[in-house]
Amino acid sequence: MVVDLDKLPTDPAELQQLVRGLAETVVEVTHRCERAEARLDELLRKRFGRSAETIDAAQLRLFAQEFLPDLEAQSKSEDVLSSKPRKRGRKHGRGQFPEHLDRITHEYDIAEEDRACPECGTERLPFGDEKSEQLDYEPAKVFVIVHRRKKYACPVCLGQVITAEKPVQAIEKCAAAPGLVAHIAVGKYSDHLPLHRQEKILKRNGVQLRRSTTCDWMRQCADALAPLHRLMHERVVASSWLHTDDTPVDVQDPAHAKKMKQGRFWVYSGDDEHPYDVFDYTPSRAREGPRAFLEKFGGYLHADAYAGYQELYETRDIIEVACWAHARRKFYEARLSAVGPAHQAIAMIKQLYAIEVEAKERELDIEGIRTLRQEKTVPLLDRFKAWADEQAVVALPKSPIGEALQYVLRRWASFTRYTTDGRLSIDNNVAERALRSVAIGRKNWLFCGSDRGGRTASILFSMIATCGRHDVDPYAWLRDTLDRIATIRLNDLELLLPDRWTDSRTPATTASA
Repeated sequence: MVVDLDKLPTDPAELQQLVRGLAETVVEVTHRCERAEARLDELLRKRFGRSAETIDAAQLRLFAQEFLPDLEAQSKSEDVLSSKPRKRGRKHGRGQFPEHLDRITHEYDIAEEDRACPECGTERLPFGDEKSEQLDYEPAKVFVIVHRRKKYACPVCLGQVITAEKPVQAIEKCAAAPGLVAHIAVGKYSDHLPLHRQEKILKRNGVQLRRSTTCDWMRQCADALAPLHRLMHERVVASSWLHTDDTPVDVQDPAHAKKMKQGRFWVYSGDDEHPYDVFDYTPSRAREGPRAFLEKFGGYLHADAYAGYQELYETRDIIEVACWAHARRKFYEARLSAVGPAHQAIAMIKQLYAIEVEAKERELDIEGIRTLRQEKTVPLLDRFKAWADEQAVVALPKSPIGEALQYVLRRWASFTRYTTDGRLSIDNNVAERALRSVAIGRKNWLFCGSDRGGRTASILFSMIATCGRHDVDPYAWLRDTLDRIATIRLNDLELLLPDRWTDSRTPATTASA
């Protein structure tokens, strides 16, 4: 609102209207400044501060004590508001090295001239030994496999040549054996070593590789594993509930103005009967990506508030389960501009999580978890809802606390749905943890070379993440799978899934792995 100070109105009514307009402008500008400061503080925290959303428990008690009168009694028996996880006791000392490791024994003896007793001169006799162990390391060995195929010919006809067949390989005419391919794949997608670093490591062993060659090996490896990836996709969408989340990734694109665009990695974590973490890549965050992946899925979907899921909830048999970790993050971001309400919300959410910890410590079954939530969680959620409704009336809609309140209230049915089924989770941290490998790797290899490279990464991420879910050595699994997948029957393909692989190996395979 612009006011000419040299031409102010003289009429009192016009002056009052002018003052009201100026007051509204001041309030609006103040709110904009508060929002801008809150966003700036949050960006600075994310850029330079700690990523952990920790709050001193004393602060929570200060702001939530009046709202939660039973808080003091609970905190005496168990500090449910403490931000720091409880530490379990650790055994002190070095401990024993694993028994399966090879032992190389070095024996040390006393020289003959030192064996005589210094008192009587009699030669001392051995009665035992003292043993200690050191852990040593030997760098990986690179070697060459020579394939010799016998050739036979008829001595009479001087012809009719026949050559012995070489076993079918997953990657035909590849200069790298399955062991090297598996080593490079695990190095990049599990240990976050970009290809150029691995090339330097191999160069120290006297092997010079080109970047285009190793990229081709990863693409061919993913192509060989594509049938297994499709099988995992079919099984994961048969789950009763799923966890899903996505994260961006830079992708090279010559057609783009900056030669770089933003693609998307999605993860879908299945239930206990379909224990697979399947990754998918899409060139953008358009809703067509999850729509196509979840075409045959029906059940509970743990997800964030991405608008692309809304169509699935409305048109398909998919039920939304909201994430309380996302809700807590909204209130945490509002803690500087709305100290009291934000801390009260965080304190109540802490209590919700304390109930989940109790269920885990008591090792309750699915029905026991549901019963506990109905007895303790539902009353607390009712109090949260009543409090949030009151706060939403006075909070500015576009303020950080107003947006946090509306985020929860608009999806209240989804935020309370986990209390109706003991199989469901309070948050979507399962999917966020699965995406952590992408986030860490992205800081090292920085970008994907193309959309095809993103597809390659999604397949290999799926295999390695699922191996981690079942405590399977990804290198041993990938090497053995590349040896067997080219010759295995389609009906037996499931034997190569990480959750079935350990039981399907032969003794010879186990020894070589």
